[in-house]
Amino acid sequence: MREVLAESAFALFLERGFERTTVDDIVARAGVGRRSFFRYFPSKEDAVFPDHDRCLADMTAFLEAAGAAEPVGAVCDAAHLVMRMYAAKPEFSVQRYRLTREVPGLRTYELSVVRRYERTLAAYLRTRWEGAADGALRAEVVAAAVVAAHNNALRTWLRTGGEGDADAAVEHALATVRQVWAGSREPVGEAVREPEGDEVIVMVARKGAPLWRVVQQVEAALTEE
Repeated sequence: MREVLAESAFALFLERGFERTTVDDIVARAGVGRRSFFRYFPSKEDAVFPDHDRCLADMTAFLEAAGAAEPVGAVCDAAHLVMRMYAAKPEFSVQRYRLTREVPGLRTYELSVVRRYERTLAAYLRTRWEGAADGALRAEVVAAAVVAAHNNALRTWLRTGGEGDADAAVEHALATVRQVWAGSREPVGEAVREPEGDEVIVMVARKGAPLWRVVQQVEAALTEE
């Protein structure tokens, strides 16, 4: 019934427009009563995104089962679940993307959905880095980076009409997150002490190297035993 209502709603949104479609129109198309609609969807907006609750539950279960896996790699792998959800129904996903671009209220709703994914990833990372200095901060930053990389790949794929390998596209984007965070120093339980004496470290960086790479190399040099 949930899928029937979602399909009926989306078909009407495409035919009449989102604003001109009422809940009464949707239930009439689906052949059910208003109570049935609100049993599954609190609002019209929810009917545009019927698959995200399930995907969030799958992501939560995936992270719970990740065990001692490398944390950054685990959240990057979890992000693939969202892209695969979109890729499973490319035509619907592209139509929804176009509809969302046209309706400001849907864009706002979509942002709230994205934030739920980000909170889920951050909560997992905070648990893995609990008690470490800046662990909570690092969790928020990494979660935001994963979501930003995923969404960049997703929107690029949607703008092409859902053509190409969606999973490869998102992995290419997430490789940046893995490169920056997965191989860097884990947060430690105490503040880094100032080096004793007057030791000087000289580092050579390739011209044109991105700033984050230079900072990462400096940090590694300064904290090396």
